[in-house]
Order: sequence, then C-alpha cells, then structure tokens
Amino acid sequence: MAKKVVATLKTSSGKGFAKVIRMQKSEKTGAYSFEENVVAADKVKEYFARKK
Repeated sequence: MAKKVVATLKTSSGKGFAKVIRMQKSEKTGAYSFEENVVAADKVKEYFARKK
C-alpha cells in the first residue's frame, strides 16, 4: 500500500499532499508506535500541532 501512496504523491495532482508519520510512545509499555497519514501540504503543521 505504501508504494501506491508514494506513486500518487509523485503525480502532478498529488503535489498538494504530504505523507506524514507521527511517533507515539505507549504509556503502559514504553514502546513506540507509528501512525502514517496523507494530509494536505498546507495542513502539515496543524496535524503535528494537535495532540492525540
């Protein structure tokens, strides 16, 4: 699936989007997990500013 997302982002219609990856630490185990999303390029700062 990642190949499809990356290929879509390289097209002219996909230039306005960015693939973002957020790292989250588990409170219980201390292990890290990763959340990947595709968001509009102008919304990247807002995405990282919000807490989950």
